[in-house]
Amino acid sequence: MFRHELQTAIQAALSAGEILMSRFRKIHDVTFKGPTDLVTEADLASEKLIREKLGQDFPNDSLFGEEIGGGDFHKGRTWVFDPLDGTTNFAHGLPIFSVSIAFCIDGIPKAGVIYLPVLNECFSCAESFGAYLNGTQINVSRRPKVNEALVVTGFPYEINSCIDEIIPSLKKMIIGSRGVRRLGSAAVDLCYVAAGFFDIFWEIKLKPWDVAAGSLLVKEAGGKVTDFSGGFHSIDRYQILATNGLLHEQAIEILRSNNTIT
Repeated sequence: MFRHELQTAIQAALSAGEILMSRFRKIHDVTFKGPTDLVTEADLASEKLIREKLGQDFPNDSLFGEEIGGGDFHKGRTWVFDPLDGTTNFAHGLPIFSVSIAFCIDGIPKAGVIYLPVLNECFSCAESFGAYLNGTQINVSRRPKVNEALVVTGFPYEINSCIDEIIPSLKKMIIGSRGVRRLGSAAVDLCYVAAGFFDIFWEIKLKPWDVAAGSLLVKEAGGKVTDFSGGFHSIDRYQILATNGLLHEQAIEILRSNNTIT
């Protein structure tokens, strides 16, 4: 099921990755959506290609991308995608960025692809079909204790307005886990939870295109995705917590003291 959609998403992500690599570590035309929210010509070229490819194969579907936007992704068949997740890394020459494409029905991801072009890592999934890295099935880790876990998080662009919400849980994770990382691409973070490299990922204020493909990938790899209190996670939720499942309740307990849900 959704194999046609998945194959189209893979082809679009790989082609978009070629565009990004052709511009990587070159001089960029950088503009700003916010004080620290960058856009480069590579974001725009990647989104243009993705829109063209999806539009050719599925002309009746809606498209919802980071740079151009779209209609209401809660209704019907909609593609939710980020043409370059990790733009700040990309603009600074750091090789941690990705292309993320998800096919959704009524706002629920049904198939997804995340491509890391520098490493040539293509993560893919479809509902009830499993999660894969370059065609080989992947699964979340089996680590059962937070003090054995490598965890990852990210910070929103509007960090000044929510720093007091972020610091308490970050401090607890730093003290309680094996280590905390911050890669700068939520899509990559979710891929690496799905593959068992990370055990816990949490963040606030992410956008639908950041998490649509990755949240399904974690679930299909055997993990669990909720908000910070264990409630249902929709792709436009204020919070996301993704774990290997075994660590989920422990992670919720750590995050509970500063649990703001909107």
